[in-house]
Parts: sequence; C-alpha cells; structure tokens
Amino acid sequence: MHYRHLGDAGIKVSAISLGGWINYGEGKVDEEIARRVVETAYEQGINFFDLADIYGKGEAEKQMGAVLSQYPRHTLVLSTKVFWPMSDDVNDRGLSRKHILESIDKSLARLGTDYVDIYFCHRPDPSTPIRETVQAMHTVVESGRALYWGTSVWSADQIVEAYDLCDKYGWHLPKTEQPQYSMLHRERVEEHILPAAHRRGIGLVVFSPLGQGMLTGKYDDGIPEGSRFAREEWAKDRFVNEMNIARVKALKAVADDLGVTRADLALAWVLRHPGVSSAIIGATRPEHVLENIKAADLTLDAAALQRIEAILKS
Repeated sequence: MHYRHLGDAGIKVSAISLGGWINYGEGKVDEEIARRVVETAYEQGINFFDLADIYGKGEAEKQMGAVLSQYPRHTLVLSTKVFWPMSDDVNDRGLSRKHILESIDKSLARLGTDYVDIYFCHRPDPSTPIRETVQAMHTVVESGRALYWGTSVWSADQIVEAYDLCDKYGWHLPKTEQPQYSMLHRERVEEHILPAAHRRGIGLVVFSPLGQGMLTGKYDDGIPEGSRFAREEWAKDRFVNEMNIARVKALKAVADDLGVTRADLALAWVLRHPGVSSAIIGATRPEHVLENIKAADLTLDAAALQRIEAILKS
C-alpha cells in the first residue's frame, strides 16, 4: 500500500481507503462478511476508514468501530461526518454550533474512541453562516475530539470562504474535501474543486471512484439481480445510460492491454492527480478489497491516459 499526505498536513492516509456508505449498518451486507471486509482492508495496509453519523443512523459507526477496536488506535485514520438529520428534532441536523458539538460526542461514543482523525461537514448548510460552522469545527479540533476537519460536497467558493475565514481568525484550517469523483463524474471536480483545494493545501479524498460499480464492467450486459443498481434506483438512474455503457465497454481494451481490471484502471485514473490523497472504495466482499488495492501500485503512462481521455470524450 502507498500512503499520501492529506493535502499539506503531516498525516498520511492510504491511497485506497474503505468507506461505510451504503454497505454497513443497514443490514445490506452480512455482519460477518462486513467484519472480514474491514479486517482484510487493515491487513492489506489500508489505514483510512471513512464513516458518517447518517450511515445507518449511527449503526455503521458502531459496526465498523467495533471491528476496528481490535487494532492499535494510532495505526488507524478514522473519519466521520455531520450534517444530515439524525432525528425529527429541529436542531438535530445541519451545521450549527449546537449540532456539531453535540454530534461529535455522539459519534465518538458509537465509534468507541476518544477522537477521530478527520471530522467532515457532510454538506454545506445554507441555513447556518459559514463563519459559525468553521468556528465550531475549530472548537472540535482545539478540544482534541478531532485532529483535522474538512468538507464534503462543498463548492469551490464555499471551500475558499471557509479557508479564508479560518486564515483570518487563526482557526484550524480545513485540510480535506470529499467530493464524488470518477471517470463518469469529473467536470465539477477537475474544473473547480481540485484547483481551489490544491492551491490551499487541501487534499481530496474522493468517493464513488468506481461510479457505484459502473466502471467495473459488471453492468455491461444489464443489471444483475442483487446488484447495487438493482437495489438502489437512484444510483442506476445516475449512471446507467447508453453513453456510459459504451464508454465502460471501450475501457476494457485499455485495461486488457495493461493487464489490469477496469476497476483498477478507474481507481488508478482517479489517483493520478497529486491533489487526490485517497480514493474511498465501498467493498462488499473481502475479494473486492484484494482486487482494488492493486490500483495503488498502478501508474498510467501518457499513452494510456490519452486513450482513456479519447474514450471519455467520445
């Protein structure tokens, strides 16, 4: 496994990380299989495990936290997030100071740890001033309940505003942004997020680098029963169309010539940019982990990148 700095921070995260979105805490993956996925990831050198309070309404934090408790805490990089409603209460949502400071304590209790390495603002909150949010995140870091903080699916302008406020008042700077980024979802990140973040020492940890599995090729001939797109209608609607199917099929020739899978190709493509610190995978079986980690060792040369670009622009 290769490790990269989180932006310009001293902490290092594994180039491939494991996320708990969709797969954990809601009974969609058998608990024993989920445990083996996490253990396989750790054994293969993955040190970064990404969660959120909303995943399974706290159950994903409990489930993955219980598995990770067997390992020395200093060998782990744990992240979780705050924003989405956790109950019907009017204040149990958003990025107010109240919700942030209450939510971090609840997440730590579920995870069974005294601190997280990274605490994310899971979305921007239009109902709370950014100044209130970033000052609250400074408080969380200053108190030692998180070591770093970041944003997730924020616009470039919002990231810049948050950074500038922290810089002005001497608060802890955001060190990471977590956007969706893949061969099939790229323009917003490449044109706006990456330039703004990279200039400010903010590293990207990207989710859905495989396009919810679309880029693996498993949907070349339709949607298999029991697959993610069969379960998640919104994911199927977002990624399954004639253009994407044609692109994914065309990428097979590139992958075959390199002697890798299309999943490895897609992950290596995301990791090609120095502004990307880690690519988060959503493995549902241990063998997915064993396959995906190979991408950390794959460097795409100029010729391969040109072939990929021609396919993606077709």
